[in-house]
Amino acid sequence: MAGLREHGHEIVPVDLLPSAQAPALRADLTDYGQAAEVLAGVDAVVHLANIPAPGLSTPAVTFNQNVTMNFNVFQAAAQAGLRRVVWASSETTLGLPFDVPPRYLPIDEDHYPVPTTTYALSKVASETVAAHIAEWSGIPFVALRFSNILGPAEYAGFPAVWADPSLRKWNLWGYIDERDVALSCRLALEADLTGSQSFIIAAADTAMNRPSADLVAEFFPGVPVTGDIPGNATLLSIARARNILGFTPEHSWRDHV
Repeated sequence: MAGLREHGHEIVPVDLLPSAQAPALRADLTDYGQAAEVLAGVDAVVHLANIPAPGLSTPAVTFNQNVTMNFNVFQAAAQAGLRRVVWASSETTLGLPFDVPPRYLPIDEDHYPVPTTTYALSKVASETVAAHIAEWSGIPFVALRFSNILGPAEYAGFPAVWADPSLRKWNLWGYIDERDVALSCRLALEADLTGSQSFIIAAADTAMNRPSADLVAEFFPGVPVTGDIPGNATLLSIARARNILGFTPEHSWRDHV
């Protein structure tokens, strides 16, 4: 929120359970009326409210709540005539945890959709809903497929997996710094685009101390490599986000460990 305010945006936070540390309007976005109420009179929305990962609830609850929240926000935004909808999709839509190897590496937006959980399926279904409501309303919708969101305090754990890279193979050793998540949200609000578009948002490097090409050769032999992967470069391509949103990650775990 601080980054948005620094760039001239006025923020109205909304949460189901606001706290003294993070005061906000209280609203349950699974209720359409409450979603419509909190979006009335605003210019745009950054919608991050969902059950955030597989395994945190039952498959049915995860799917039903996420799709319901997303539809309610999308439809309420269209009803209110907002200028822009930015929302959190997920890297899981691309095939995580890659028990079946990816079709090619680095992965990009064209690898979508390969949901393997009801959480990922909730995001795939929501991207479809977003595409249609964007078409009906003429409002640009931006889905940000975030990688594993981490902060500086968590990077100290990375060396513990270097001896066994299989521990982070599940998302191609990817991550994204929380500060770059905030940057991507601001850029998605401000970018000149139309329709419903989706972008991978990941760090420029992996969480590993080994070259990315070596990791591919060991864990995904036979998978075609369709682009350069120099040094520790990410295997979750951010080229599209860079080209269209102007997104260049500013933070790496290497600055902290």
